[in-house]
Amino acid sequence: MTGKRSRSFKCAVHHRDREVSSENDFHLLLVEPPLFRRMVTIVANEFLTDDRDRKYYADHYTCCPPPIFILTVTLAELGFYLYYYITTGELNPSGPVLVDSIFIYRPDKRIEIWRFLLYMLLHAGWLHLSFNLVVQLLVGLPLEMVHGSGRVALIYMSGVAAGSLGTSVFDNDVYLVGASGGVYALLAAHLANVLLNYNNMQCGILRLFGIFAIASCDVGYAIYSRYDSVGLPVSYVAHLTGALAGLTIGLLVLKNFEQKLHEQLLWWVALGVYAACTIFAVLFNVMNRTDDGGENLGDGVNSHYVMFSRWGV
Repeated sequence: MTGKRSRSFKCAVHHRDREVSSENDFHLLLVEPPLFRRMVTIVANEFLTDDRDRKYYADHYTCCPPPIFILTVTLAELGFYLYYYITTGELNPSGPVLVDSIFIYRPDKRIEIWRFLLYMLLHAGWLHLSFNLVVQLLVGLPLEMVHGSGRVALIYMSGVAAGSLGTSVFDNDVYLVGASGGVYALLAAHLANVLLNYNNMQCGILRLFGIFAIASCDVGYAIYSRYDSVGLPVSYVAHLTGALAGLTIGLLVLKNFEQKLHEQLLWWVALGVYAACTIFAVLFNVMNRTDDGGENLGDGVNSHYVMFSRWGV
């Protein structure tokens, strides 16, 4: 009698709530999930659109393979800053800027093509570094957990390359350090993720407004600082071109959960815009390989003329 009543009770509970099918399941639902599982649930709710996808991701994500790209880049940037701090003994909010480094982007050494990417490893002060690391961890790490390391690496490095290529074309008499091109690419990729899944996103309009508000305020500050005579100028070109790269590459490579015809058209538009801008910038640098910055920005340049791209609040 007792057994029959117990089985009937379980069947009733199972019918009423599909998630509870036994006494053990009910016990598990009463236990608070561990910190890692709660974090995964937050990521699923933020970056996935379908309730079934969110639940499956939250229940089955095992961090294997781990999101190693953003963590590796973050540790590398932090390591370079600590190395130069130890060797120079200087720790300032906005300096020093190492103009003689083989990694800094310099317009008079554009033939050294590694500078178009590796300038991201250097930062102008701990404030510059801190903002970039915080943003790429808060935005890039969840994106990598959902979309994979390969896609996020492509977005980030495309933003870094776009930052230096854009600066070489539109602001071609400055030096450049910092990972703001990649950071803005991550922000724009998150915007692309919202645009791709806008109808299924919770509070989609608020997400769009938040991203635009943050980006607009920072770019506005960068433009003001670029032409302000006090302090180091800030590269708004690297911000804008990095964001453009992140938006276009984000539309190309991020997983879309419900592919539709207008989104296929958007995919081709994004591909065309990115390809055209990249080809133009590369050809511009190939045809202007002279040491155009050598006379004004030589090895003994005053740090006032060194530009850094910074993520600001």
